[in-house]
Amino acid sequence: MASEDEPNAAAVVADDVEAGGGKNWRRKGKHDKPKPWDEDPNIDHWKIEKFDPAWNDGGMLEVSSFSTLFPQYREKYLQEAWPIVKGSLKEHGISCELNLVEGSMTVSTTRKTRDPFIIIKARELIKLLSRSVPAPQAIKILDDEMSCDIIKIGGLVRNKERFVKRRERLLGPNLSTLKAIEILTGCYILVQGNTVAAMGSYNGRGLKQVRRIVEDCMKNVKHPVYHIKELLIKRELAKNPALATENWDRFLPKFKKKNVKQKKPQAKEKKPYTPFPPPQQPSKTDLELENGEYFMSDKKKSAKKWQEKQEKQSGRAEENKRKREAAFVPPKENNAGTSEPDKNADGNNGIADIAKSLKKKAKEFRKNEAQENVRAESYIASNEAAREKKKKKSTKSK
Repeated sequence: MASEDEPNAAAVVADDVEAGGGKNWRRKGKHDKPKPWDEDPNIDHWKIEKFDPAWNDGGMLEVSSFSTLFPQYREKYLQEAWPIVKGSLKEHGISCELNLVEGSMTVSTTRKTRDPFIIIKARELIKLLSRSVPAPQAIKILDDEMSCDIIKIGGLVRNKERFVKRRERLLGPNLSTLKAIEILTGCYILVQGNTVAAMGSYNGRGLKQVRRIVEDCMKNVKHPVYHIKELLIKRELAKNPALATENWDRFLPKFKKKNVKQKKPQAKEKKPYTPFPPPQQPSKTDLELENGEYFMSDKKKSAKKWQEKQEKQSGRAEENKRKREAAFVPPKENNAGTSEPDKNADGNNGIADIAKSLKKKAKEFRKNEAQENVRAESYIASNEAAREKKKKKSTKSK
């Protein structure tokens, strides 16, 4: 049998070679032949063409439907905005239903639906509406170039206080950080509860950047401000065509994480191990027997308790009184810290006292000198003059 199969296989390969014009095509990839439009420079292979209903005249064979729940606080807004949502979905042949009893929104295809991917877009629309995105903004998701990403941040942080703080980092003061991220990434971002809803395009890597910023912020890997700095530098580098093929790592800032040293808990000293249990503490009865209260009557016990209570109250009253009076005790004067004018006045008084004492000493010194330098002649002369005066008086009287 093997000998019969080998010539048959060889004949098949020979037929393939003749059909391919002498080229030895593999049987597995016989359809992988070069197409005439593969190398045409006029055709843009990355362009997303707008859907033409003529491509699918027959419509959808099966009905596809998706539903999602919404919180109770969104009920009033959805009732008001539902006509706008219904009108926009009707243009694409999608039916929608708002169930207020169950708190759900449902979208499904109809016979008029031609675009098979529009039902996926409608599912994303009701998801965005349930996450508090305004209806005019959420309807933009029906465009082919628009995409959305709902990032769940509730399970990234366990502690509730840390979760709230890190979520506020995304917003920034007066929503400044959030607006900067929106401008640099070209996406619409809404932080609500445990999710972050982002709308944009994957072509400019906007949604990927938003997810990376949000996850790094919630995991405490990098602050959103540092991501904003990197995006600003990358935007400036993208303007230079000479750097298109180079690595930009040397231009980007490198932020090192600073670990704040935490206080180490004080380790309790381990007591030496003993196999014996601790001694039994004395009971209340044992203590009363030691004090002698066990044999006292109830009246004496109550009188003793009352006396102890009065002593405690008097002690507290005296302490409170001392505290109240302490506020009226004048502070001690600081002589060392006197002001300059006081010092000058004290100095002037001291000089005046010294001058008075010097004058007094000078007077005493003069008196002493006068007493020491007494002349006898002056006394004699004065006595003779006195005698002459007496003689004159006596002659007159005669």
